[in-house]
Amino acid sequence: MSLMGSRETAALASQTEATIEKRRRPREPRVKEKAYRTKGSADILKPSLGGLIGKYVLLLAILVIMVYPFVWQLSTSFKGNAEDIYSFPPSLIPSEFTWNHYSEVFRTIPVLDYARNSLLVGVGTVITNVVFATLGGYALGCLKFRGKGIVMAIFFSTLLLPGEVTLTSQYLTVKSLGLANTLWGVFLPGAIAAINVLLMAAACRMIPADTLDAATIDGANTIQRLRHIVWPNIRGMVSVVALFAFIGSWDEFLWPLVVLSDPANYTLTVGMDYLNSNFGANPRVIAAGTMIALVPIIILFAVLQKQFFKGVEEGSVKG
Repeated sequence: MSLMGSRETAALASQTEATIEKRRRPREPRVKEKAYRTKGSADILKPSLGGLIGKYVLLLAILVIMVYPFVWQLSTSFKGNAEDIYSFPPSLIPSEFTWNHYSEVFRTIPVLDYARNSLLVGVGTVITNVVFATLGGYALGCLKFRGKGIVMAIFFSTLLLPGEVTLTSQYLTVKSLGLANTLWGVFLPGAIAAINVLLMAAACRMIPADTLDAATIDGANTIQRLRHIVWPNIRGMVSVVALFAFIGSWDEFLWPLVVLSDPANYTLTVGMDYLNSNFGANPRVIAAGTMIALVPIIILFAVLQKQFFKGVEEGSVKG
């Protein structure tokens, strides 16, 4: 026992000395890899220094173009009535900070009631688009049937028509169903979008056919294949479809304006237009109403941004 103990002690001492010696050795300097291609380098995947600078300049310009109107609108909503909002160069930091314009919006229109109507339409649109687009995408992407090319051509052709072309026919259809001036009438035309079906079809097409065939041989029915094979592979794209469907429904203005006549059924975007007609001389109140309408979209995107970018990345890689 003493011999075994001495051997273990000697081994532990040797290991300790080796560890100490390793720590005493000077560390080799870590070579930092450059983000651009140096002169004479064969790495064509990296941009040159000029290309890298140009890329970031272009990204900065796009960022300013896209973000600046939002920042200016947000700043305007907090500026006092005596402050000039059209000065140049514009001042984005209010010198007379106030919340009165937001209070004026809530006093003028029933914001919460209009937001509830928009939320009902938006949630319903998300549910129907996710369910029906998934089923349609599975049929177009995974199944083989006669006339599949014609169906795909019809879906693609609907993308060529602007919404204003079919506005009259949609209204006559909704009116004939007795759904004019109701939230059902607002919801029905957007219950399923052709672009969402095509997106889901592209995602389903990436699922290996051998996997679905093996599941069929094992006795899996359509519901089981959808639940255990298709759904886990398209969840990223589902989040993209859900986000696009909600944003499109929440921001829709022309169709609710046409189909609704009772102010009690107004959605938030139509209700906010009342501010434009009654407070045309005060763009600060209009800016405050715009910011209120944007809050749900910002919250939703902040919650789903991880799933959204994951779905976009999966679609770009697989497609």
